[in-house]
Amino acid sequence: MSEGNFLFTSESVTEGHPDKVCDQVSDSVLDDVIRQDKNGRVACECFVTIGLVVVGGEITTTAYVDIPKIVRGLLKEIGYFDPAMGFHYSAVGILNAIGSQSPDIAQGVDTGGAGDQGLMSGYACRETEELMPMPIMLAHKLTKRMAEVRKKKILPYLGPDGKSQVTIEYRGGKPHRVSVVVISAQHTEAILDPAGKKISEKARQELIENIVQPIIPNAMLDGDTKYYVNPTGKFVVGGPMSDTGMTGRKIIVDTYGGMASHGGGAFSGKDPTKVDRSASYMARYIAKNVVASGLAEKCTIQLAYAIGVAEPVSIMIFTDKTNKIEEKRLVELIRKYFNLTPRGIIESLNLLRPIYRKTAAYGHFGWNDPDYTWEKTDKVKDLLKDA
Repeated sequence: MSEGNFLFTSESVTEGHPDKVCDQVSDSVLDDVIRQDKNGRVACECFVTIGLVVVGGEITTTAYVDIPKIVRGLLKEIGYFDPAMGFHYSAVGILNAIGSQSPDIAQGVDTGGAGDQGLMSGYACRETEELMPMPIMLAHKLTKRMAEVRKKKILPYLGPDGKSQVTIEYRGGKPHRVSVVVISAQHTEAILDPAGKKISEKARQELIENIVQPIIPNAMLDGDTKYYVNPTGKFVVGGPMSDTGMTGRKIIVDTYGGMASHGGGAFSGKDPTKVDRSASYMARYIAKNVVASGLAEKCTIQLAYAIGVAEPVSIMIFTDKTNKIEEKRLVELIRKYFNLTPRGIIESLNLLRPIYRKTAAYGHFGWNDPDYTWEKTDKVKDLLKDA
C-alpha cells in the first residue's frame, strides 16, 4: 500500500462490548495469577450470554483465584450495574470450568521452549505519532472517548456497549482525509424521538460534538465527510443481552485494524510463555524500533516458533520498499539486538507483571504507557550504530 489512492477502514469496540468483556475477564484472571504466582501457567477463556458468564481453560498455579469475585468486580467497573442495561453484575450466573495444563506441553515449556507453534506479526509505520496506522488509532480513540463521556456523565444516557469505525482516504499512499465515521453507542430510551424508532437529532449532534469532534483532527475533516451515528436508528438493547461474547474474537481490533498481517492466535487470557502473545509484543517492539530509527518508513515483522523449541524457526521483515538498508541486513541486526527466545522476550519486556487487563480493551499497541514495554524505542541507538 505504499503507492496509489484508496480507502481503508478500521473498527474498534468499547470495553462493554461482549467480546471485550470476555477478553478483560480472561486477562483479569491472568493478572490475579501472576500477582500471586509468577510461575503460573494460564490459558483462560470466557463466554458471555444473557444472564451467564462461563470461565474455562487450563490453569496451573499455586494461587487461589476467586473467579466470581473477579467477574462481578469487572462487570461493575465496566458499567453493567444499571438494570436498564439488562445485564447486571450482581445477578448474572457464573460457571467455573477451569482445568490444569497438559503435562506434555509443560515439559517443553519448563525448559524455556515456546508454549505452542505458530506465527506472530508486528507492524509500525509513520502515519501517526504512535507509529501506528491512522484508521485504527482514530477508531480506538473514538471508543475510548465514548467510555469517557459516559463515565464522566457528559452524556449520561450512554451504555457500556459501543463501536466505532473510521474510513481514511489515502492519496499517494498517505492519509489524506477522513471519508466516513461510524459511531454506534448503546443508550437509554431517554434520547429516542417521539416515535421511539431512532435517537433524536439533538442526541445525534451531541454524539458528534462530544465524541467525534474532540478526536478527529479538523484538518482531516471536510464537507464531504459522512457521519453515521447509530445507523440502525436506536441501540437500547446491547452488551451480552443482545449478543454473545467470547475471548479472542476481536484480534484485528487488538492489533493493527487490518493494515498489517496477523498471526495465528489471540492474546487475552494467555500467560507470556504463550508466544501467541509475547512474540507478537516482541514483533511490535522490533518493528517500532526499526521505524523510529528511520531505517524504514513501514515495517512488518513475522516470527515463527515450534512448540518446545526456544529459538524462532523463522524471522521475516517486509518494509514495502521503504527501507534505507537491505532487509537482509535488518534481519541480522534484529538477531543481534533482540532476544527472541520465549524466556528472553519475557525478560526483555518484563512481562511477568499483572498488566494485562488494561491491554484487553482499545488495542494492545500504540499507547504511551510505561507498562506497555513493547512500545519503547530504546533500541534505536543500537540499530543506527550498526546500520
